[in-house]
Amino acid sequence: MKEKALKQKSGKTGTNWEFLLSPSDEGIDYSDIPKLDDEFWKKAKPWVPRGKDSITLRLDHEVLVWFKKLGKGYQTRINAVLRSYVEHAGAPAKKRAARPS
Repeated sequence: MKEKALKQKSGKTGTNWEFLLSPSDEGIDYSDIPKLDDEFWKKAKPWVPRGKDSITLRLDHEVLVWFKKLGKGYQTRINAVLRSYVEHAGAPAKKRAARPS
């Protein structure tokens, strides 16, 4: 079934929407997904990711143009560059808020 699903690609993206929208899980390869056994759940710590803050940030024109040329997601890339700098500079690790029990 997996081979059949891969061969039936369509559209601009090559995505087989018919296969993805089918109600059956038949044909899905789960072999590379580790089992979530009792040991996993004993060590698991649920967390809620923090949201992002919306700010106004003034950047040099050339810097903004360069990031925008990279395409969609330029703000996410700017955030990743800033995060990398913060982590390299030795800032404390981001703490995850625990999900209420």
